[in-house]
Amino acid sequence: MLKIAYDPIYAHPLPEGHRFPMLKYELIPGQLMHEGTISPENLFGPEPLPEEYVLLTHDAGYWSSLKALTLAAASQRRIGFPLTAELVEREIRIAQGTLDACRYSFDHGIAFNVAGGTHHAGTSWGEGFCLLNDQAMAANVLLKTGEAKNILVIDLDVHQGNGTAQIFENEPRVFTFSVHGEKNFPFKKERSDLDIPLADGTDDDTYLGLLHHHLPRLFERVKPDFVFYVAGVDVLATDKLGKFALSRGGCKERDRLVLEACKNRGIPLQVSMGGGYSEDIRHIVEAHCNTFRLAHEIFG
Repeated sequence: MLKIAYDPIYAHPLPEGHRFPMLKYELIPGQLMHEGTISPENLFGPEPLPEEYVLLTHDAGYWSSLKALTLAAASQRRIGFPLTAELVEREIRIAQGTLDACRYSFDHGIAFNVAGGTHHAGTSWGEGFCLLNDQAMAANVLLKTGEAKNILVIDLDVHQGNGTAQIFENEPRVFTFSVHGEKNFPFKKERSDLDIPLADGTDDDTYLGLLHHHLPRLFERVKPDFVFYVAGVDVLATDKLGKFALSRGGCKERDRLVLEACKNRGIPLQVSMGGGYSEDIRHIVEAHCNTFRLAHEIFG
């Protein structure tokens, strides 16, 4: 059974001005249940990630300042909203949801977190609405427990996964792959194991052609036994922050390429949803729902 991490705290509480794009966390499972793609049995609510697991990835001083709500004002501005206890709680529940999804994927091939993809958070800093890095924390737990030995991170959000790249820059067991806007946020990029920066206005044919070329070579080169995927839909032409020109059909085909690459090789896959900032939230929800529909189609 396809398992999906979801908790109402994913959408609440958030500061004024940031609530609209977060509505998708409620609307995605609602739409999928309405159409019959999933049922309530597909959803699970995660507990908070234990502190010992947070500290496998994040600096103890940074984590302490988050817990105590003493993070410097400049650091809070870098994150993008004022720090609250509820936001810290939200992040560690998202992180546990991603870890739980990893373990469900061992049995089912794939599992999702409705939220996550907080890839701008580095070892000792948050950025771009990301306090902690959910997939990096889950990856480090899998490495520590021996549940995975060779991990591939496929980050197809329009923004570079700079935090993930920094966290794993000296970790040979994790290969980071990011396709992103060359001139988009973050303006100071980190160095992934493989970065593909693309120009504003990149369309379906160019984007999908690059994936057709690189994905088979990546799997052959890395030989992963686990894959993390950031499936941001801010690549859409309708996205107000993305600057790419992909259609919803192109975004869906992107997801198909990743999901089929893992399915055909028998590699378990965890998917976090990443960004999406179209003016019409229906575009965001439909593009994200396509990823879940594809999983239902490909993995059964």
